[in-house]
Amino acid sequence: MSNTKPLKGGEFLTRDIEAEAVFIPEEFDEETNMITETCQDFLETEIFPNLARIDSQEEGLMASLLKKAGELGLLGLSVPEEYEGFEQSFLTVMRANEALGAAHSYSVAIMAHTGIGTLPILYYGTEDQKARYIPKLTSGELMAAYCLTEPGAGSDANSGRTKAVLSEDGKHYILNGQKMWITNGGFADVQTVFAKVDNDRVLSAFIVERAWDGVTMNPEEKKMGIKGSSTRQIFYNDVKVPVENMLGKRGEGYRIALNILHLGRIKLAATVVGSAKRAILHAVNYANERKQFGKTIANFGAIKHKLAQQVVKTFATESAVYRASKDIQDQIYELKAAGQPHGKANIEGVAEFSAECALLKVYGSEALDYVVDEAVQIYGGMGFSSETPVDRAYRDSRINRIFEGTNEINRLLAVDALLKKGAKSDFNLRDLANAAAASLDKPIALIGNSYFEDKVATLQNLKKAILMLIPSITETFGRKIAEEEEVMMNLADMLMQVYVAESTLYRVNRLEKIKSESEMVVYRDILDILIHDVAAIVQKSGWDAVVSYAQPEQQSLFREALYQHCQTAAFNVKEARRRIADKLIEDNAYKF
Repeated sequence: MSNTKPLKGGEFLTRDIEAEAVFIPEEFDEETNMITETCQDFLETEIFPNLARIDSQEEGLMASLLKKAGELGLLGLSVPEEYEGFEQSFLTVMRANEALGAAHSYSVAIMAHTGIGTLPILYYGTEDQKARYIPKLTSGELMAAYCLTEPGAGSDANSGRTKAVLSEDGKHYILNGQKMWITNGGFADVQTVFAKVDNDRVLSAFIVERAWDGVTMNPEEKKMGIKGSSTRQIFYNDVKVPVENMLGKRGEGYRIALNILHLGRIKLAATVVGSAKRAILHAVNYANERKQFGKTIANFGAIKHKLAQQVVKTFATESAVYRASKDIQDQIYELKAAGQPHGKANIEGVAEFSAECALLKVYGSEALDYVVDEAVQIYGGMGFSSETPVDRAYRDSRINRIFEGTNEINRLLAVDALLKKGAKSDFNLRDLANAAAASLDKPIALIGNSYFEDKVATLQNLKKAILMLIPSITETFGRKIAEEEEVMMNLADMLMQVYVAESTLYRVNRLEKIKSESEMVVYRDILDILIHDVAAIVQKSGWDAVVSYAQPEQQSLFREALYQHCQTAAFNVKEARRRIADKLIEDNAYKF
């Protein structure tokens, strides 16, 4: 049943809402659009002409370009005015992140500085710490880095060996250890460093300045992509960190790291949208220029298929990102209204939707990988040349499936978060899942009488396909469910696809009141293709899970139920893709 009450994190699985309650990108106000244009103009004038220089890591160039962004106010969009920032809404910051996402290595540098570099201090710092560092980070006078990962630790951040020991006079922590894969490491003046105090089992966090004695680093890493991003190992040898530079409380470092990563995931999902739109621009431009057999390759059905799928995945990612961003923003505002300070409201607002953040990071990064891979394919042999822009796009994309926690880790985190929230009765997951499982052999809901009623009914059936598996999975594995990673990832794929499809459905529904009837044809095509693809993935992922644990008699029942719940209305998918591609080809740019 749908209503207008805001959804809690993860509740999308158990409750529908009205389309009007969902934010869509077409609703951005004039101020947000102006900030977006500022970002785009900055890229056109300062970044795109200098991509080769950036990739060669010309001395001082990246830092100078970050400072130029600071002069335009782009480093302070999340920062309150009292620290010389501009404190834009969460949605506006996300839109700016999308625009800057097209900037390849520069995007990595500016996102690291404004996100994981600055926000730990802004959200967890004392008033003194914030006053000392935030204004200078906002202006670009200082640059920031986030130092969590260590050799051998990988995704298990809490296994790090960096140590901090209180000095005899009690004035400093003596820091010793090593960090690796540190973005902006070569020039960051301020570092948030995670270490264990004495024999603590959990991390604490410290604000460390590069200029202090004992801070040294290795040469720049040689990487597959994002070559212009400074990435170094940093060493701490008896570094004296003033006790007043502990960030947050002792032992709070792991929580700080996790909460900042939630935010980093949703921001990454926005940046990949910008990257995808840029890659599509290159792909369609080339398809409109390259001739084979007497006509441009944009006329060939195989190329149109690729272009259309690029659009579908990008449009779907964008729809879901801004739906989730508005939900997060509403939660932040609600917490502030209840008296929570700026930092805590932002931390808890994002954490409420940790499952959505993780799922969108996965979906967006994998959508971008598809887009850039097909861009290379559209270029053909030229796409394999480093002289073309899709070479850089292809190489730079790959890191996104590793950044902010690997996609495998994020799949597991998303399912774990959703199941735990349901177990705590944060929303009615248990009862609805049990009801769905009890009705396995019952007829499915009737398809609606109108186009959108049909799509809503389809999504409800797809949600039920997920719900009906949860009781048997949780009962079969119990507390050991976290060890059944393959089954957990099956569930994650089902959840991710349904959330994105539903978000796109809401957006297309809303567009009915904005676009003309002729314009809406292509948007309905996008939705039709997306749900067609999503239903197939949900059915396969569900079946993969079932045969991994269910007995033969259960398998038969689940197989039929999955088949019934994953049916979609028939339509001419070839012609739908061609219409999407034709609009892209005519516009010669992504204008959806």
